Amino acid sequence: MKIFVTLPDESVRELEGRPAATLMMTIRNAGVPIRAECGGAMACATCHVVVDDDWIGKTGRAGSEESDLLDMSDYCTDASRLSCQIRLHDGLDGLKVTLQLDAFEG
Repeated sequence: MKIFVTLPDESVRELEGRPAATLMMTIRNAGVPIRAECGGAMACATCHVVVDDDWIGKTGRAGSEESDLLDMSDYCTDASRLSCQIRLHDGLDGLKVTLQLDAFEG
């Protein structure tokens, strides 16, 4: 499945995802410079992405615990998610997200 990640410099990376993987691991394994300091334990917000408006219905919005972490970000929007909390499935083929500056390691 194809995943499109826009970086803070507005360049777009096309990644190959696989069902059941998290978006965070897909981004990391593709060599995109994502901080992801807690490694997917939902203990930080350093894998912060904004889901494209056309996809938020398929990924769902952040839950309360996730929202609490995202609230600490200067870049939080209504479509913000922690990429470690988005599990890929066939319905997300073509997913578009933007890696936020607070999650970018570059």
